Amino acid sequence: MIFKIAWRNIGRNKRRTLLTAASIFFAVFFSCVMTSINRGVFDKMIDDSVTSNVGYIQIHKKGFWDDQVINNAMVYDQQWKQELAAIDKVQTVIPRLQSAAMISFGKITKNVLVTGIDPAAENKLTNISNRVVDGEYLNADDQAVLIGEGLAKKLKATIGDTLILLSQGYRGVNAAQVYPIKGIVSFGVPALSSGMVYMPLAAAQYFYGANNLTTAVVLDVAGKEDVEEVLPPLYAKLDTNNTYEVMAWQEMIPDILNLKQTKDSSNKVVTIILYFIVGFGIFGTILMMTRERQYEFGVLLSIGMKRGQLAASVWIETLLLGLLGAVVGIALAYGLAYYLMVNPIVMQGEMAEAYTKFGMDPVMPASVALDIFWEQALTVLTITTLIALYPAFVIFRLQPVTAMRS
Repeated sequence: MIFKIAWRNIGRNKRRTLLTAASIFFAVFFSCVMTSINRGVFDKMIDDSVTSNVGYIQIHKKGFWDDQVINNAMVYDQQWKQELAAIDKVQTVIPRLQSAAMISFGKITKNVLVTGIDPAAENKLTNISNRVVDGEYLNADDQAVLIGEGLAKKLKATIGDTLILLSQGYRGVNAAQVYPIKGIVSFGVPALSSGMVYMPLAAAQYFYGANNLTTAVVLDVAGKEDVEEVLPPLYAKLDTNNTYEVMAWQEMIPDILNLKQTKDSSNKVVTIILYFIVGFGIFGTILMMTRERQYEFGVLLSIGMKRGQLAASVWIETLLLGLLGAVVGIALAYGLAYYLMVNPIVMQGEMAEAYTKFGMDPVMPASVALDIFWEQALTVLTITTLIALYPAFVIFRLQPVTAMRS
């Protein structure tokens, strides 16, 4: 009976119902949209950083990450590749051989980072073939190089020009070779654009005298949520105490995680402020509703309705309005978030340039992770439920005769 009374009261005063539900709707809607965009931007930032370079998981020889020299290379063969590829959730195994070198063309000499890659496997992770702005992408048996667009401009070199590479190879081997430029790659990050050289893995191993060696093996998985499933069997398979080091993306790009944590903290402050504003708005609406209905409360108490029943019916009524506002808020917020995920906001001007410099697309997508919406809705509903206790407090102190005269 109490629920039935509460339900009928919702439709009895449509203006009051709309005001209360609207205040809750806007609270849920704005908190969901703000959190969704923030989550989407940082998920995109992490994914761009992972897929453009480090990958989700890397395997090195013990100590390589702290001292990235070619003498800290490790043996990599077909059998090991097959064993790693057999681990559940691993999509691609990507070997790399990286070391510094001097590159020369004409009278110009530059320090560069040479990366030997398996062209097909590397392209599955970094999609580097789509970054080639001139020339062609590498094949596994090429004796040629890809260079960054910025490096090509500094060397004043173009497709077909022959570059001289000089370095010190594995365990002091002299490394000197000439390679034609097969392609020029565009990187958003200036450091990569002006200092990166790619060549096929076999060519790099020959150049550095590092047959069957790599400095890193990258494991590509479908998404960051799969990393935790891959690590345990990987630790069981490898001797991480003495021979290898296994690093997840969180360890390799800590700056982005720190930035995300800082941004999350500031967003929490903004969200708390929003909740305070929303709470006062909801309280104001419920306070107005309580004042308007004092005569009604006085009549109901006078004809014999118990205070507990009346307080419960008003509390349920407010809770139902909260559910109505929350459901509509979630529905519209999810719709907008989905639209922004498919059609992200494209940034312009200095903001776009800043994103491009870090190798990220200048866009602001939204996330449609379900926890965003139910957590925000639950928080606002909790606030509403607590505020809804105010009418019950008034009802228990109400004097029927005084209320009917007011």
